[in-house]
Amino acid sequence: MKNVFIIGSKGIPANYGGFETFVDELVSRQKDENIKYHVSCLSNDTKEFQYKTAHCFNVNVPNIGPAKAVYYDISALKYCVDYIKKNNLEYAIVYILACRIGPFVGKYVKQLHALNCKVFVNPDGHEWKRAKWNYLIRKYWKLSEKLMVKHADLLICDSENIEVYIQENYKQYQPKTTFIAYGADTTKSTLQDDDEKLLKWYKDEDVKPKEYYLVVGRFVPENNYETMIKEFMKSDTKKDFVLITNVEENKFYEELKKQTHFDKDLRIKFVGTVYNQQLLKKIRENAYGYLHGHEVGGTNPSLLEALATTDLNLLLDVGFNEEVGEDGAVYWNKEDMNLARLINNLELIKEKDLAELSNNAKKRINEHYSWDLIVGKYEEIINERNI
Repeated sequence: MKNVFIIGSKGIPANYGGFETFVDELVSRQKDENIKYHVSCLSNDTKEFQYKTAHCFNVNVPNIGPAKAVYYDISALKYCVDYIKKNNLEYAIVYILACRIGPFVGKYVKQLHALNCKVFVNPDGHEWKRAKWNYLIRKYWKLSEKLMVKHADLLICDSENIEVYIQENYKQYQPKTTFIAYGADTTKSTLQDDDEKLLKWYKDEDVKPKEYYLVVGRFVPENNYETMIKEFMKSDTKKDFVLITNVEENKFYEELKKQTHFDKDLRIKFVGTVYNQQLLKKIRENAYGYLHGHEVGGTNPSLLEALATTDLNLLLDVGFNEEVGEDGAVYWNKEDMNLARLINNLELIKEKDLAELSNNAKKRINEHYSWDLIVGKYEEIINERNI
């Protein structure tokens, strides 16, 4: 039996979040019965429970602001070491999602190596570039990333661009890396076009199928909402721009409203969040186009979901997005009028060109990003003895 401990997600079953969904899919689609997953879950108690075939352990940590995630990962890692020792588990793998605990990880890696165990790390994206962090926190993230790379036995990158970045920036450690993408759900929504929930949502938000552009994601500066909103306002389209995001008590939202007066443009509609996954999928399917402005690294789950469901995808022209979208999307940059002109041109797109883009996107996701494919690759890596 190969024991694999996964820490760094908030836990399963997944309610939201990329890492949480990944862990849930990994456990739910497990084919190899000789793998036993042990999953840390952020909680207000220390209970243990079974979820499908996985052993889950709750980790209770104090609410200490941004440092809470660091405290959580260290506590979970300590639990893994103790559990492995207590149960005499040899050749276990501890898989750490994200690079939060670099300054503290060395001593635990030493202990795990003494127990014939390996440490895998998913470096995620460029967390140190995120605008929400102040200068000191960004410095910490960068140092932490460096030390996680230094101590990892294997770095599993979910983006080819991140793998290249790790190899080029940390060559002094001769990091061992591999690329396994994040996955996407490729099934169609179970809701029909006449479903009451869907029709109610259209009525409440005053939008019509195929008459809106869509974006789904966190409302943060590095996702380029400012550029998307400004450019949409400059475009001539009569379609709406629907933003599914939480903007309550969001300073960036208030600043952008003052700066752009987007609230005076009736096409721009902030509609809050949609937690019903089948409804959200149907909203994606019925969008005329999807706008994606993420640029802070990694394969983004919302991009995969868009390519799997929406016919027309307009992606910010950066390597992380291009490697996923390839010829299944159209691309824009942050120059003045670039996106506005693209939106205007897409009003005239021929049906056969739209169908080709849609088919290319679905083919790309099915062939390279389906969850069954991703889970299979993980099981291969877990079973490799020479890592």
